Amino acid sequence: MNVLVRKDAYFDSVVLMLLSRELKGRAGVRDAVVAMGTPLNLDLLSSLGCGAAELGGVTPADLVIAVDCDNPAVATATLAAAEAALAKGQSGGGGAGGGVAAHEPASLEGALALAPGANVAVISIPGAYAAREARRALDHGLHVMLFSDNVTLEDEIALKEHARELGLLLMGPDCGSAIIGGMPLCFANVVRRGPVGVVAASGTGLQEVTVLVDRAGSGISQAIGTGGRDLKNERVGGATMFMGIEALAQDAATKVIVVVSKPPAPAVAAKVVAALEATGKDAVVHFIGLAVPAGGAKAGGRVRHAANLEEAAALAVAIAEGRAGETRGFTPAAGDIGANMGAIIARETARMASAQRFLRGYFTGGTLADEAWLVLHAANGAVYSNNQTDPAFVLADPKVSVGHTVVDLGDDVFTVGRPHPMIDPSTRTERVDAEAADPSIAVMLVDVVLGYGSHADPAGALVPSLAAAKAAAVARGGYLAVVASVTGTPGDFQGLAHQQAKLEAAGVVVMPSNYQASQLAMRIVEAAPGNAAGRAGGAR
Repeated sequence: MNVLVRKDAYFDSVVLMLLSRELKGRAGVRDAVVAMGTPLNLDLLSSLGCGAAELGGVTPADLVIAVDCDNPAVATATLAAAEAALAKGQSGGGGAGGGVAAHEPASLEGALALAPGANVAVISIPGAYAAREARRALDHGLHVMLFSDNVTLEDEIALKEHARELGLLLMGPDCGSAIIGGMPLCFANVVRRGPVGVVAASGTGLQEVTVLVDRAGSGISQAIGTGGRDLKNERVGGATMFMGIEALAQDAATKVIVVVSKPPAPAVAAKVVAALEATGKDAVVHFIGLAVPAGGAKAGGRVRHAANLEEAAALAVAIAEGRAGETRGFTPAAGDIGANMGAIIARETARMASAQRFLRGYFTGGTLADEAWLVLHAANGAVYSNNQTDPAFVLADPKVSVGHTVVDLGDDVFTVGRPHPMIDPSTRTERVDAEAADPSIAVMLVDVVLGYGSHADPAGALVPSLAAAKAAAVARGGYLAVVASVTGTPGDFQGLAHQQAKLEAAGVVVMPSNYQASQLAMRIVEAAPGNAAGRAGGAR
């Protein structure tokens, strides 16, 4: 490896990951890593062949550029290209390096001088420094969205206590999605304003609910992210969740409050429901993976429990409009899909080979992956995942699928040294390409997430790999079904209709929600020849 270290030179991690990908595409380069010298990145560099002498003394504040190639001239040119891209970005010239433009403020105080009316600070810096900057923002009277991860538990608790003392909201750490005052922050979609307020401890869960509320003709007052540890850890105790519920209770524009979370600590879950009841407003709760209480609500209470993300959105809209609302099972929207579901299942299975029997779910959204896994595992009882709660079905190697598999490609194991797959779809396309030759796959299930922060053309980036996988199945004498959902609205810059059309042109069945896509994929795989034959013979 050819290594260059620049002391005390900080760059945004996404910028560095995208530059790494660009350098790896250069002729003669086997691999390239441009990263800050964090312990995790140093372990990655060591595994690629960097020695202790090259990495000795490197700290998280240092930039490391490493290039693996045989030709010394290519290595020198590639290192120079990396430095030039970073320098161009720092000088405000844009390009691969991104960086800080000369006209942009270099401090919080400078930013407030440019935008004196601002009341929210978004913080995305290394976790070791994030808590200090978050406290400074709070002390300046700013609500804080703390995008950074790797913030200690002690710092998180202290920051949330300090925010409450000041009457401010602290979202995070590791909060990736919010819509405040109609403004999408970080990973979020363009939705209309309306009477539904959301507090969510899951990023793509927040996105899916707000998008489905918008599609139903209603809108969002505020959508508050909490960060994943807020409800899971009893010491944090749902601090941001309760601040968010209180804020929405006091917001005249919010008629209905929706809470979405991955399974919280049981004691915290009960407190969340009690807090919602205390607001005096109608509310909908979806604790992903927890059973819905009988009747879907407390007797005489105002809190409804939803069984899935689509149902949470539908119930909220119905309540806001003065309707009773109804549960959402496998009920696709009216039109060709809804009217011809049986025909679609028959069409998608008619040309499959007898060996085809398994489903593979390749997801960029962690909450969407969890929802799909829950649907499929409940029906089949044998779905592997990197996020499985049953040790018997945890993938031995998360990078290799087994049987029925639903994988969250945004998990940390897949994002070391590279951007999240919602930013860089190559993490998913490489997985699809690697498994396309498997003759046992009957169905591929995918999500496509639009909005701020996401790739400019996620469907366009995915379609070539899906098309190649479908072609490979035909060449083997079979047929590969692909089912997708698109989390997005017409207001998103990628274009909802445009993204759906690209998928459909490639033979993908596009469903109106992730829940409906998961239900359809399950029914197709159940009707696949390999599984239909087993049932006919009395086996499962």
